Amino acid sequence: MSFLQVKNVRIAGVCANVPEQVVTNDESSMSGLGYKASDFVHTTGVAQRHVSQTLTTSDLCYKAALRLLDDLSWEKDSIDCLVFLSQTQDYFYPATSCILQDRLGLSKKCFCEDLSLGCSGWVYGLATTSSLLQTGDMKRALLMVGDAKRHFDADDPLFGFAGTVTALEFCEGSDGFMFLFGTDGSGYSDIIIPDGGARNPITLESFQKDKIGDRLYSRLECRMNGMNVFLFGSSVAPNSIREICQHYNQKLEDIDYVVLHQANKKMLSLITKRLKLQENRVPICIDRYGNTSSASIPLTLVSELSGQLVKGNQHLACCGFGVGLSWGCVLLTTDPMVVSGVLTMKEDEADYSPT
Repeated sequence: MSFLQVKNVRIAGVCANVPEQVVTNDESSMSGLGYKASDFVHTTGVAQRHVSQTLTTSDLCYKAALRLLDDLSWEKDSIDCLVFLSQTQDYFYPATSCILQDRLGLSKKCFCEDLSLGCSGWVYGLATTSSLLQTGDMKRALLMVGDAKRHFDADDPLFGFAGTVTALEFCEGSDGFMFLFGTDGSGYSDIIIPDGGARNPITLESFQKDKIGDRLYSRLECRMNGMNVFLFGSSVAPNSIREICQHYNQKLEDIDYVVLHQANKKMLSLITKRLKLQENRVPICIDRYGNTSSASIPLTLVSELSGQLVKGNQHLACCGFGVGLSWGCVLLTTDPMVVSGVLTMKEDEADYSPT
């Protein structure tokens, strides 16, 4: 495992945004997908999801950023750094962070960078962004994390769309963050979209359907080895949380909340049991939002712990794990912060004319 400690940086605020459209996982919406709706909801916990035909991750993050900046009373020119982390970027290039800098009206002196990670992404993005601030040369940053708008229209009842923004600022004397990271690239094919990148460009064969399990998938849809992923997540998450606590001499019983990537209900329940935690210490929002990939940890913070975060002094352990295979944990104690809530966004609300 790799460890990293970043001091003198705090979370000043957080906001999440989801599409207004809600899809309920019932028999009618799931017909032809190879699942019985009641069994699927019982196993995964996903009763409904927010999706969109037009909104992108950057659209959702854009609205969340505007609200959070307003609630924080931060001037746009005070933002020194913008990090955008997603696997559904606007274009292959340019970087979506550059587009967001212009859309938001941030200074042209702003540091902008894109990162590509999935379910572990918020933890890695937090490490990257806080590291940039820790010397005090940069004072304020926006970490934008999420996934939305699939590359093609095929629907998966497990996944929902969300964009989140975490506002960070240099704060001398702050305890900051304690991180753990791990990677096992030998499992790269356990969660993969085979075609569409430089390795396998799109061809006519990319659109042909192959039967995998009970479903038909094109090579432009996400394919998941469910058993491998379940075994991976249900073991690496509890082991990593124990290891990070041991490494930094923290006691798990002193942690107020353990916030996990919202993979599926069955996996979350098993991780909770393996850590011997009471269920009320492991907040869950997958029932209403689905698996939102890299957005799931900040979305859970906003939707389930807003009252606690506003007050501050919350001892948190957050753990993301998934595609890569990649995982990361962070321990932090919160200061009182601004929580702008979970916003919703209409299809025609993007206010953007892309090329």
